[in-house]
Amino acid sequence: MSLHSIDISITQASHLLDVSVETIRRWEKKGLIKAHRSSQGYRLFNVDELHRFKNKLSGASTEKYEILFSSVSSPYSVIELFSGAGGLALGLHHAGLSCRFLVDNNRDAVETIKKNQPSWNAVHSDISDINFKDMKADIVAGGFPCQAFSYAGKRLGFDDIRGTLFFEYVRAIQEISPSVILAENVKGLEKHDEGRTLSTMLSVLDDLGYRVIHKVLRSQYLDVPQKRERLVIMGVKKSFSSFICLPKEKDYTVSLREAFKDIPLSEGQKYSEAKYDIMCLIPPGGYWRDLPFELQKKYMGRSFFLEGGKTGMARRLSWDEPSLTLTCHPAQKQTERCHPSETRPLTIREYARLQCFPDHWRFSGSLSSQYKQIGNAVPVNLGYHLGRCLIGTLSQTYYPHTMDIL
Repeated sequence: MSLHSIDISITQASHLLDVSVETIRRWEKKGLIKAHRSSQGYRLFNVDELHRFKNKLSGASTEKYEILFSSVSSPYSVIELFSGAGGLALGLHHAGLSCRFLVDNNRDAVETIKKNQPSWNAVHSDISDINFKDMKADIVAGGFPCQAFSYAGKRLGFDDIRGTLFFEYVRAIQEISPSVILAENVKGLEKHDEGRTLSTMLSVLDDLGYRVIHKVLRSQYLDVPQKRERLVIMGVKKSFSSFICLPKEKDYTVSLREAFKDIPLSEGQKYSEAKYDIMCLIPPGGYWRDLPFELQKKYMGRSFFLEGGKTGMARRLSWDEPSLTLTCHPAQKQTERCHPSETRPLTIREYARLQCFPDHWRFSGSLSSQYKQIGNAVPVNLGYHLGRCLIGTLSQTYYPHTMDIL
């Protein structure tokens, strides 16, 4: 066993990096380094990962921003529902999958896909109007919008999900009968209605004949310069597969500094004069608590007296960290996404970089619509890693350095 494979305590980690224990805790909380618990409940840190992070802090890091792409195509095809502006589809395509059909009810998002991938069969439609019975694909994927179930937890099967978009996802699976299924959603779905909503979903998919697993994936450890957590559900026909692959987290992150290198200029939202004056006072990585006390009260208004950290308000991003999760509006007061050194919201191309869209990928619609399309997308590199795992599951090929099997 090499030295770099050793796990060490938080105290040893602080000595290794020559920082305080509190700094190590803060880095872990920010998602910049990972820790796992010993059998006694103590935090342990991997020495190899700590060395990588130390190199990043010193500017000697070899990790860089790149849009991942496999030069080898697979024989497998995918149909994607609720495709949005194509983040997941492009990632799956980069992984070597063939996108056979895509559908979404947002006209601008579908136009974005058609503009960038005219050979893909992308359709603007309400999914309930689509007949999937004559379609075939190895994979059905989709990030269905999560709605509350009227009867969640009562285990009424399909009666639990009628009237929801998850029902349409299930209907497509029934009619297409793919070997593998993929769904992604917000992390909060895992605990929605005390877990009963997710339990109902998994039960319905099990009744369709699929063995399903779920896991929250952290994008910042999967080559995405953004702290974005997504709940992923993957399933295989019970008669087909012996294992399911999911992406294995890396031991590094990609910072804004790396992501914004040589970025092209583009349009973006502007601050009002009053907002600009406030944001000028916020340091990189800071937020409203960095304002003078009287300005804190004035800017926050009633929110000043509410509980909670409210850390998204008047928030300026940091050059040396991945971005916070992108929202649909970079200048929204509750979820501010201010450029690290320039006092302005992030531009369209900066948003796109943080979601790993190529610089040539153009978005249709108004400026507001473009931000919304990008903010709602699955990061392309996350889609790539999921695509490689879908191929691994279908081919029953496991790569231990990049995949976990369940």
